[in-house]
Amino acid sequence: MYVVPDQSGKLAVVTGANSGTGKEAARRLAGAGARVVMAVRTVAKGERARAEILARQPDAQLEVRRIDLADLASVREFADGLIADGTPLDLLVNNAGVMTPPVRLTTADGFELQMGSNYLGPFALTVRLLPLLLSATAPRVATMSSGTANFGRIHFEDLQWERRYSPNLSYAQSKLANLMMTRQLAALAAERGWPLLSIGAHPGYTRTNLQTAGASLGTGKPSRRNPLLTILPSQDVQQGTEPLLYAAADPGAVAGGYYGPGGRFGLIGPTTTARITRRALDPAANARLWAESERLTGVAIPASTV
Repeated sequence: MYVVPDQSGKLAVVTGANSGTGKEAARRLAGAGARVVMAVRTVAKGERARAEILARQPDAQLEVRRIDLADLASVREFADGLIADGTPLDLLVNNAGVMTPPVRLTTADGFELQMGSNYLGPFALTVRLLPLLLSATAPRVATMSSGTANFGRIHFEDLQWERRYSPNLSYAQSKLANLMMTRQLAALAAERGWPLLSIGAHPGYTRTNLQTAGASLGTGKPSRRNPLLTILPSQDVQQGTEPLLYAAADPGAVAGGYYGPGGRFGLIGPTTTARITRRALDPAANARLWAESERLTGVAIPASTV
């Protein structure tokens, strides 16, 4: 099992920390000494997850706060609360997401649900928290992508899938967008001399409730698991969270890097460097997506950080 380096004295935010890879990341970061804010959509579920972690790790420093990444007002409220606290933020883990709702759903702001929850919400959160991150000594942003990013395309002419919705292609687009955001943030940090590391990860095929209960942010009935997935190699959450933990905490992780399982088909196994799809290696496309994301969310890099 991967051992998370000492995180004593650090403040971390983990989105989607009530279950799956988010809960495991919160548990192991706290076990390494970090104070972890468990950012969750449903506070009651977050409190249950916190209690479960504390039962195993009584000394864990955990706090539950609400955020709904499908609602930009909620993202603003969450970020404003942290900024008001004034504590430098050492680590932001963009983990939360939804996967392949069978019909096109929309966020509170009218975005297609997967693009809104998986990408635009985390984008807005990351940019809003930049001042707090940049007040830390060696801040990091670790963002969860997916192997499906390799099949993604950014449809700038129809980012919200208003013409013809595809559950799988929409998911792939949102996860490609996560990887492009990771790369663009790393480029901006290098360009502006920020001490921030922006790093991506993917979990391979990790068994969580994302494939069933995650389709509508927990508001609808669980969807059926794709039968094709049952024949693929898979791994448990403990192993599947390790690429994200590596991105979040390991001294060997590099700016703009991408990490995932190194075993069969890149779906299971110990963490290794993952191949970045060429679509996320296009600086012009990455910058274009960033600019469009600023326009859509109304959230731009604060002047104080430029």
